[in-house]
Amino acid sequence: MAVTVETDPKLQQDGGAAAAADSSDPPQKAELDAGALFVLESKGSWVHCGYHLTTSIVAPPLLSLPFALTLLGWAGGIVSLVVAALVTFYSYNLLSLVLEHQAAMGRRQLRFRDMANQILGPRWGRYYVGPIQFMVCYGAVVACTLLGGQCMKHINLVSLLLCLAYSACATAASVHIGTSSSSSSQPKEYSLPGDSTQDRLFGIFNAIAIIGTTYGNGIIPEIQATVAAPVKGKMFKGLCICYAVILATFFSVGVSGYWAFGNRADGLVLSNFVDNGRPLVPKWFVLMTNVFTILQLSAVAVVYLQPTNEVLEGTFGDPTSKQFSVRNVVPRVMSRSLSVVVATVVAAMLPFFGDINALIGAFGFIPLDFILPVVFYNLTFKPSKRSLVFWLNSTIAVVFSAVGAIAAVAAVRQMSLDAKTYRLFANV
Repeated sequence: MAVTVETDPKLQQDGGAAAAADSSDPPQKAELDAGALFVLESKGSWVHCGYHLTTSIVAPPLLSLPFALTLLGWAGGIVSLVVAALVTFYSYNLLSLVLEHQAAMGRRQLRFRDMANQILGPRWGRYYVGPIQFMVCYGAVVACTLLGGQCMKHINLVSLLLCLAYSACATAASVHIGTSSSSSSQPKEYSLPGDSTQDRLFGIFNAIAIIGTTYGNGIIPEIQATVAAPVKGKMFKGLCICYAVILATFFSVGVSGYWAFGNRADGLVLSNFVDNGRPLVPKWFVLMTNVFTILQLSAVAVVYLQPTNEVLEGTFGDPTSKQFSVRNVVPRVMSRSLSVVVATVVAAMLPFFGDINALIGAFGFIPLDFILPVVFYNLTFKPSKRSLVFWLNSTIAVVFSAVGAIAAVAAVRQMSLDAKTYRLFANV
């Protein structure tokens, strides 16, 4: 069921969101289902929005950026990081503008699939956007495997500090190892890995998919739904906070890790801090960095469990009962616990972290965060075909559609190659 929240107080008093929609819109139900009512509560400020955005984007996958740079080289890696930052900042702002426009028209959308229903049609929301978003978000939970608490505002503030902490630790350790002549038994090498041109080409697109995952969000509408009305301008302020943290973490970790380890950088750069069983930095420092990383995973899981929890609440919850009534608490605890258990089992089965990042990026984050926002904007605001905005958005959609398709092939290929050297539940 598509959820639309009426934002005009006069219309609310008169009894409904349906009155705000024009005659071409499908009928909308004024009442919310349990998922939207209990999970997507609109109470936050732009500061909380910044915390949520930072937690959903500046997450442990950034520790795979040195590995992505090994597949791209210095020039390609830096250019890819800059382009991805510019495109995602732009596309997230476009998505926010579309949401603000819908809210001004009396149709505040709370979920990504609701936007697709409204702009592209019901089938796009149900059979394309909805499944992709669920895969992306649940895949992120699989990568985290830990369940956080219920309150996002305080957890995500701590999460912001934690991501800064482990990023600083990773950068400091890389610089220390890179400047120490006795730290590693192997010399640094910056040539692109691969035995053939084909291997190197697929590696480049695999790296692009990893970077897409690192910058990916996938839940912009759900985050904006947590912001108290009026929402105008709040997402932009939140994104400014988020991208300030991105600039401080992504480039420092990616560049320092690649500089220190060259093309030997692992899918998780923390693995490079131990060489043949010998710690290259003090053991307490490795432990501290891992603790910071693990602690933030709980906050990331809270954010990316939102779509899953919203579906579970909509299926098993009763909106006519109180949120913390026995009728709602019992199925909530059971269903959410089961979803985390399943995620944990899947995570234990699939040990290749870098490959999972590439797979999620190619199939999920690139369509949701690079392509759909510009398509939504063009279809909603209908800019002139002679305007710069129209052609910029069209170019982004076409280029990243092609990149995403090739990256999907590269990600599946790489995962199938690595699967030959792994076994399920391997202790890596």
